Amino acid sequence: MAVYSMTGYASAAVELGLALGSVNIEARSVNGRFLDLNLRLTDELRSLEPALREMLAGACRRGKVEVRASTSRGADDGLPQPSAEQLNRLSRLQCTVQAWLPDARGLSVNEALTLCRAGSGGAAWEVPALEAARRCVDGLREARAREGARLAAALTERTGRLRELARQAEPLVPAVVHKQQQRFLERWREALAAAQVGTAIPESTLQERALTEAAAHAIRIDVSEELTRLASHLDEIDRLLAKGGELGKRLDFLIQELHREANTLGSKSGALELSTISVDMKVLIEQMREQVQNIE
Repeated sequence: MAVYSMTGYASAAVELGLALGSVNIEARSVNGRFLDLNLRLTDELRSLEPALREMLAGACRRGKVEVRASTSRGADDGLPQPSAEQLNRLSRLQCTVQAWLPDARGLSVNEALTLCRAGSGGAAWEVPALEAARRCVDGLREARAREGARLAAALTERTGRLRELARQAEPLVPAVVHKQQQRFLERWREALAAAQVGTAIPESTLQERALTEAAAHAIRIDVSEELTRLASHLDEIDRLLAKGGELGKRLDFLIQELHREANTLGSKSGALELSTISVDMKVLIEQMREQVQNIE
């Protein structure tokens, strides 16, 4: 299944001939938390709103979607072309009304043309308008799929770069932990010497306590667990992108988790190299967040 963006545009038109003109429909969508439909239809096409909403709900799951539908008259100055049957029916109706209401005035040319247009307009516009709507909605879906493919490619490229940064960090972790342990022990000894407690407590006891505290400190600054969780989140993002479908909210949650691990890596790191890697990771993750905001 494809990955769909919430951004897209499509339009469709159906020509009805010189006498009737054409039906024009265009749809555009942007990102949104839920599916928000805004239909702007002319009076002739107002009856198509339920069908249009059903089409859009079947094609889109999230996003703000705006649809504009209009009709344009042909090159025959926009006047309707009443048939003989319509005029005959109006004449019979007029005679019937005047038979019961002798004071009723007759229909003007403008009134007769308006009634003929109202009587035939719905049937003339409905079928081609539905066809244009289907083509427009299909085009919008395809546009969102194309944009979604580009977003998925960008996210995949960034997950690859994050993996490379994690690989660079992994061999640095043992050396950083060892270095911080040694620094902790040195400060421990300096603190004991300054407090002058060496004569009151046996040397072996002090050494054992120092090693215990150094081990606890090493556990606190070890970022191996963060790197493991980060790799797990990246695997899940790649899996979702390969699966496709409605995954924007899941990706947004995973991006938050990635940011959490990168932040922890930066706060725990005791070496400039790991701090630099943490900053580079957060830049990439923020770029991914911006892309994910547009995924359905």
